[in-house]
Amino acid sequence: MELIHRNLLIGIKDALHETFFEKNKYADKVIERLLKANKKWGSQDRAIVSEIFYNIIRWKRRLEYYMGEGVKPDNLYKMILAYLLWSKTKYKKFDELQGIKTADILQKIEKKSFPTEGIEYSIPEWLAERMKRELGNPWKVEMAALNEQAHIYLRTNTLKTTRKQLKEELYHEGILAEEVKTHPQALVLTERKNVFLSSAFKEGYFEVQDIGSQSIGDFVEVKSGMRVVDACAGAGGKTLHLAAKMENKGQIIALDIFQWKLSELKRRAKRAGAHNIETRLIEDSKVIKRLHEKADRVLIDAPCSGTGVLKRNPDSKWKIDEDFIQRIISEQKQILADYSKMVKKGGKLIYATCSILPSENRNQVDEFLMNHSDFKLDKDCQILPSGGGDGFYMAMMTRVG
Repeated sequence: MELIHRNLLIGIKDALHETFFEKNKYADKVIERLLKANKKWGSQDRAIVSEIFYNIIRWKRRLEYYMGEGVKPDNLYKMILAYLLWSKTKYKKFDELQGIKTADILQKIEKKSFPTEGIEYSIPEWLAERMKRELGNPWKVEMAALNEQAHIYLRTNTLKTTRKQLKEELYHEGILAEEVKTHPQALVLTERKNVFLSSAFKEGYFEVQDIGSQSIGDFVEVKSGMRVVDACAGAGGKTLHLAAKMENKGQIIALDIFQWKLSELKRRAKRAGAHNIETRLIEDSKVIKRLHEKADRVLIDAPCSGTGVLKRNPDSKWKIDEDFIQRIISEQKQILADYSKMVKKGGKLIYATCSILPSENRNQVDEFLMNHSDFKLDKDCQILPSGGGDGFYMAMMTRVG
């Protein structure tokens, strides 16, 4: 890695302050704003800033251990220095880093042992205990995988192009990608680039979508002409995948409780050339009641802890707690009970999360089936982060009565 210039160091420090100490500030948006505000930075500088910023957030607890204190607004430079020393990144002796004692930091780094597993894997102690309890011995393998940098996966939009053609188009734009053998429409970038600036993106030839998320679209088993409800559509990543798989034939009703997300979905659908999508805002229970027993497929991509996507959103592990997990589990139960009524007899309900915790996944499905004898389980699947992508769970249930 190249030397860290002073203005980059200041930018990283300011971005960390915003992420750690300002309410409702999320790392992806913070770094996006920082890079937009510093357009003169070259591609290498931007990559350095993003990598250091995300890795400090990812390894916050371990860095606090190396520093000997918790992160505070006035010790962010010390935290950056601890990271630079640990990762052996070259750095200049800026004024901001002078006067910080490094002996104790280096001593702890060289020890390579940790008082707790939470510090070792850089997660809150309560989350380490929960993962250990729910996942057993494999939790360490999965947590190690979640501390890696996420790959950038693309999903080919088959409404407009093929994977082979997309790969060639990206190559001509200086973006190198390889086909993912296990996923028929997926490409993975071999070097990180801002693909959103490419003409291929502007033409709607692809969406940035993890392979785990792409697996859900395949799992739903939609066909042309079906009526499909995406009940927690959000900004529509999976909705657009379903539209492509249905070849724009049939109807997809995209529901969400936030209008701004549905507005973003409409914008993305226009770019993708997806014409069979209708958005509906869930303002009250009547929106759901009107669709009772009307859908061939209902996809519930439920709100969850996000423990499967910590590679991509490392700051979220510092924003959730046990109470949040319990609230989200209760919310999942209610959504399953209410939204399942939209499935017609013989239709299928698909429940999915981006969590790796059984309490949000198979346990929820088992409890739902115990209380709803008119549904039976067809299949389920847990995708783990150690497989290379994000962690996702999905289950398919048929309405039999």
